[in-house]
Amino acid sequence: MFGKSKATPALPGSNQVASNDVLARIAEDYVREQKWRRYLRSAFLVLFLLFIIGLFSSGQTTSVDAAKPHTALVEVNGAIGIPGGVFADQVNASLRKAFESTNSKAVVVRINSPGGSPVQSDEIYVEMKRLRALHPSKPLHVVVSDICASGGYYIAAAGDQIYGNPASIVGSIGVRMDSFGFVEALEKVGVERRSLTAGANKSILDPFLPTQPDQQAHAQEMLDIVHQQFIAKVKAGRGDRLVENPDLFTGLFWSGEQAKALGLIDGFGSLDSVARDVIGQETIVNYTYRPPLFEQFMRDLGVSLGQSLSSVFAGGLKLQ
Repeated sequence: MFGKSKATPALPGSNQVASNDVLARIAEDYVREQKWRRYLRSAFLVLFLLFIIGLFSSGQTTSVDAAKPHTALVEVNGAIGIPGGVFADQVNASLRKAFESTNSKAVVVRINSPGGSPVQSDEIYVEMKRLRALHPSKPLHVVVSDICASGGYYIAAAGDQIYGNPASIVGSIGVRMDSFGFVEALEKVGVERRSLTAGANKSILDPFLPTQPDQQAHAQEMLDIVHQQFIAKVKAGRGDRLVENPDLFTGLFWSGEQAKALGLIDGFGSLDSVARDVIGQETIVNYTYRPPLFEQFMRDLGVSLGQSLSSVFAGGLKLQ
């Protein structure tokens, strides 16, 4: 009555089918894995080759045109002293090479920059003035591209003449320092700020602490001093070409057409037209230093880390 139950007999060939399915899936997984391994090996190979090329690249370009009279070009393209932009040591090395070339008859600095570090901008300005004095027979002109603002204009003011496009953006003669305030946000989420310092003002402008009026006044005084340094360099470079205007040094920017009326630029022209019509040397040789990939990567990495840390506590000074 209670006999043993009999197992349901397997269908003929069912075990073989299941085994084939398992083997097929294993084979598919293996092929997929090998494909990804090939992709990864290829990607690592490309990165390694780029590393080797960047490591041994000189960062300089040569031109057969440099062997005959020409206009020397140095470009300032991008933010100044900021990752992905340009740095004073690179620009100044390019300027020295351009001025020291026996066949360069003039130097043009073409600027397309919203600004950046006041220190880096000043170092380029000073070097432009120094090289111009060492080579009095070589004119130094500036050509403005899309934008020449703040630190970019700081550099431009060192040129003998500044040329731009009627639609270029020019000016923004001012200084700024940026930060954030998280005091109320911390209170809302119930986070307590704990900071130990040695020095009453060591945590000045800490975004996690309430603003102290005396510390804010100190920072504003510093901004005003750097602003006056900026204004002094612009006046020294532009002289009586500047038009008296109460808004000139307030940080406002203007179109190239407005900038010409204010004396911020001297005329309209492009790199080609300045080389041809002003300098009289249509052949242009680019002396702009191009850093090797590895060098640029390491520089950007270092600057990024430094700026990330400083921006958390107090934004650095910017001519931007």
